[in-house]
Amino acid sequence: MTSTATPLTEETDPFCLSTVDAAAMLSGAPWKRYAVIGDSLSAGTGDKSVGYGDQGWSDRFAHILRQVQPELAYLNTAVIGATTVDTLHHQIDGMRDFGPDLLHIPCGPNDLLRRSPDFGEIEQNMRRMYELAAETGALLTTFTLGRAYVVPVFADWTERVRTLNDITRSLADEYGAVVVDMYDHPVNARENLLSEDRIHFSTSGQAVMAGEMVRALAATLRRRTS
Repeated sequence: MTSTATPLTEETDPFCLSTVDAAAMLSGAPWKRYAVIGDSLSAGTGDKSVGYGDQGWSDRFAHILRQVQPELAYLNTAVIGATTVDTLHHQIDGMRDFGPDLLHIPCGPNDLLRRSPDFGEIEQNMRRMYELAAETGALLTTFTLGRAYVVPVFADWTERVRTLNDITRSLADEYGAVVVDMYDHPVNARENLLSEDRIHFSTSGQAVMAGEMVRALAATLRRRTS
């Protein structure tokens, strides 16, 4: 039977936020220098979805934050394919020179693309990244990997993702980072979520991630003022 359900758009997607509503949720946000480092997930890479704008989550979020802080400075040095080590070697110095007060850091998906990932080494490298990021004094944010991200060639892929997400959550808790947990998010079940490469979220998913970032940071602001 052919589905007659009306396709979602940004206006009807229950997980998306309009720019006006998102900015209202972040009213009073103090951040004036926003930086993003890492890989394609940080960059917001993804194919265009019908009914959604052609932007990744990070650019979307910067646009929203500019409604609150019109003079916002925004730096995004994320590189497709970058590992945590690549980020440490090639992006940290530029980020530190920028001097962010809000900083998004990667959760290491490309670190999993080895025959046998060394999770002890991955955790060590991620910890070093957190240490250097924390030295800026910025509020840190990160994602966990969604379960829709699958690399079938690795039979243990699900366990790899869960292990990496556990490392991310543990380090984020230790360093006071805001975690946007995408692993069990309902958006993972959408048939049209992934781009043609079957790895990256399309812009419909990017729009949802931007909304979840707003919600997470709005909750952080409420806790700070309560």
